[in-house]
Amino acid sequence: DGVNARTLNMPLKRFTLIGATTRAGMLSAPLRDRFQIREHLGFYDVTDLTEIARRNAKKLKVRLDDDAAKMIAGRCRGTPRVANNLLRWLRDYADSRANGHISTEVANAALKMAGVDELGLGSHERQYLETLMRVFSGGPAGIEAVAHTMNVAVDTLTDDVEPFLLRSELLVRTPRGRMATAKAYHHLKKTPPKSTTDGDQSQLFD
Repeated sequence: DGVNARTLNMPLKRFTLIGATTRAGMLSAPLRDRFQIREHLGFYDVTDLTEIARRNAKKLKVRLDDDAAKMIAGRCRGTPRVANNLLRWLRDYADSRANGHISTEVANAALKMAGVDELGLGSHERQYLETLMRVFSGGPAGIEAVAHTMNVAVDTLTDDVEPFLLRSELLVRTPRGRMATAKAYHHLKKTPPKSTTDGDQSQLFD
């Protein structure tokens, strides 16, 4: 360590090192450059997620209709892990109320009970948007003000709630704060404000 640091050479068998991170910007350039091949992995599409749901349903030995599999795929945020979690919840719900058969109606009822809507939003995401619309007229609003209003830690909002809202284009970050988009108002079936005391928002909803 420091000026007295020494390099140790160790004989190793050939191996392949694979690294994965969601925060590549926090890695030092020398470390990144040591990986000769760098790829960015996007989210899964609905077709692949539907197939994943079907295969895992077979492993769980549960009957899953095709439309119900597509419903899982459309509400799992493009993430197989979330799809598997939803499938297990539907399995438990179906075992309790539908003789183990996950039909479209059963899937819709189970996801409604779990608070997962058509876009995959949970209750926390909807509460965030509703607070932004109701209390702050859609924004712009500082994240700390929103957090205090919701009685939630700022880190919880920035790390757990906001990422999917931003990716889904339901929320935007501006220099003056967070703002709900026209898509968010449409999804929650609310009327966008024509203007606020902070200025006209009409351009946001064109």
